[in-house]
Amino acid sequence: MKTDTHTPADIFSAQQRLLVPLFQRPYVWNQEFQWEPMWRDIKRVLTRYLAQPEASHQPHFLGAVVVQQVQNSIGEMQRRTVIDGQQRLTTLQLMFDAIHAQLEHLGAKRPAGRLRKLIENDEDSCNQPEDKFKVWPTNKDRPAFNEVLAAPFPVDYANLKYSKSKMALAHKFFSESAHEWLMENGEAEVQQRAEVLDLCCRELLQIVVIDLAVNENAQEIFETLNARGAVLTAADLIKNFVFQRLNEKKVDVEDAYLKFWKEFETPFWEKEISYGRVKFQRSSLFINQWLIAKTGEEVLNREIFSSFKHYADYESKMSMLELLEEIHIASSKYKEVFAAGETKEGNLTRVELFAYRLNSMDLDVLRPILIALIDPTEKEIPQDQLEKAVSVIESWMVRRLLVRATNKAYNKLVVEMVRIVNKDRVNSGTKLEKFFADQRSNSSYWPDDAEVKNYLSTRQIYRTLYRSRIRMILEAIEDHKRGWIGKEDSKSGIRVKRGSYTIEHIMPQKWQAHWPLVNQTEEEREAYIQTIGNLTLLTTKLNASVSNGPWAAKSDELTKHDVLLINKQLQELGEKGWTEELIKARTASLIQTMTEIWPVPTGHKSVVVMESDEKKVKVEVIDLISAGLVSAGQTLYPRQSSVSGQTAQILEDGRISVDGEVFDSLSMATYKVVKNGQNGWTFWRLDEKTKQNMSDLRNQYREMIGDDDSDDEEAEDSED
Repeated sequence: MKTDTHTPADIFSAQQRLLVPLFQRPYVWNQEFQWEPMWRDIKRVLTRYLAQPEASHQPHFLGAVVVQQVQNSIGEMQRRTVIDGQQRLTTLQLMFDAIHAQLEHLGAKRPAGRLRKLIENDEDSCNQPEDKFKVWPTNKDRPAFNEVLAAPFPVDYANLKYSKSKMALAHKFFSESAHEWLMENGEAEVQQRAEVLDLCCRELLQIVVIDLAVNENAQEIFETLNARGAVLTAADLIKNFVFQRLNEKKVDVEDAYLKFWKEFETPFWEKEISYGRVKFQRSSLFINQWLIAKTGEEVLNREIFSSFKHYADYESKMSMLELLEEIHIASSKYKEVFAAGETKEGNLTRVELFAYRLNSMDLDVLRPILIALIDPTEKEIPQDQLEKAVSVIESWMVRRLLVRATNKAYNKLVVEMVRIVNKDRVNSGTKLEKFFADQRSNSSYWPDDAEVKNYLSTRQIYRTLYRSRIRMILEAIEDHKRGWIGKEDSKSGIRVKRGSYTIEHIMPQKWQAHWPLVNQTEEEREAYIQTIGNLTLLTTKLNASVSNGPWAAKSDELTKHDVLLINKQLQELGEKGWTEELIKARTASLIQTMTEIWPVPTGHKSVVVMESDEKKVKVEVIDLISAGLVSAGQTLYPRQSSVSGQTAQILEDGRISVDGEVFDSLSMATYKVVKNGQNGWTFWRLDEKTKQNMSDLRNQYREMIGDDDSDDEEAEDSED
């Protein structure tokens, strides 16, 4: 066995064939998880080279492959079997072919000719037509691979026989990406950029090749590489990278670990946090969010390590020890603010209160802006501007929550917020206020008072908001009643206990026994019951004692045992009883209070310019396989009990098998079972006990690639 580091020129220049065995899975890489990250990495190499063409450039590491020599007959071309890494090798061939075609088209003959030698073997070395291919895919992929590589330029991808194959889609992606980069600065620079792109593809990428002899046990090595050891988190990978670099620089790594990293291995930082539908270690999430705060660039969760490595090597402009210390300082401040926001009682600073409310709203996507605002390693923001900044952001996010505006683009908006703060920290609050006031798109505008009042007047908020969010809103109203208004401290000096009270319907959801209808229908009553004006906060014990009782009993219990000002005012309003008209009046009053707690600039008006719908990413089963969310051979179960004995299996190419018959989609497999047009994504479950279905995994995939569109609320269990 020989292990060496090679460039693509080393691997593909030789007259040889790399054969993917028939038993290996088909090509499954996709744009979101593999092609885009690979192209971004290549663009970084290109950018560095263009900036300093005379400098020595470190090749970008693409990963490892395992190949095994095949015994050849005399006169045959050298062959090797691809044991591991066929996805990577196939992608490189598709990319090189797409780039070669673009270079030819733009008249860059010399670099195109050099690149062609990495794609095809010389004609006089070939004994049969397929010998010209450097990489020969598994049999299922060969028709699509042959077709797209043989297609004349410009490739009419839509009319290819295998237009929907991953092979064709990859070729199209790299063709379009290469063309865009080559033409970025106009035709005058095309030839220069063509030379650089060719050089990068041949010499500035790097792959570790494990080359096995004919008689070595390839299966044993494959299993060792792919099936043993625990999965490393992003924080683990970063730790290994950081301390390896420190060790190379002869730094006292033990001392550095104790001072700056040991804290990351405590329960607080190792706790798994739900980020949307996916769980991450808190330390990994923090590093992700810290990177966004530092760079003003979007960092997807799956790219935390590669983004950190790039930042450390090319953007931070500091030693690894200095960078490690910065992370430690920023994480310590973050933990301090976060921990304060989790306390149940006592006063909070404005920033700590923002952290609590951010957590209550489950908007982790906005944490990078909090990190950017409080980072002690950056220029300090004046206190008044810091408080203004968090107040503005909080008003914007709460108002959007109240009118059910989408949160789909928040990952991109937070990047813009970070850039604004980093550009002018001294005036960050004022700058952010102007930024939000100027927003006009549906995904970013700042709702005005009239919109909030009109929408909330009839909104059944209990059915459409998570309880934690309703609780936070009612807590804010209680604090406001106690005198915590704007920058003013309450004369009482006591804030309401946070995250502890239950939400009570004043007129109960089960009203039939004690609340007879008077001049209204059941539908009208049900609508009023769920509005904000019919909700309040009670202790768990008091809630249990008054839950579905008549108003007189509730009012008496509140008089005896309750201390909240919102309930005192509630009793004053309902002195003679509690009716739909009083709910309506209280709703209006509470909405007015909310607009005072979360104000907008004087004269601000909602102006929304409708955006053209974004093209939603089409997710297929094979994408879930590529992302590791499902695996070939996995069993699926129907949701309908009438066909509970029926199952389906996921095949390695993403198709679905039912009773030996193979279908191209989940819905077609569903029709086989129930003979009607049900949605296959919701019909097929992964587990009969948890009832998780394929649609859940599709949503999880979209969230992983930053395309989450799940901004609808879901009702929780009733608390009263």
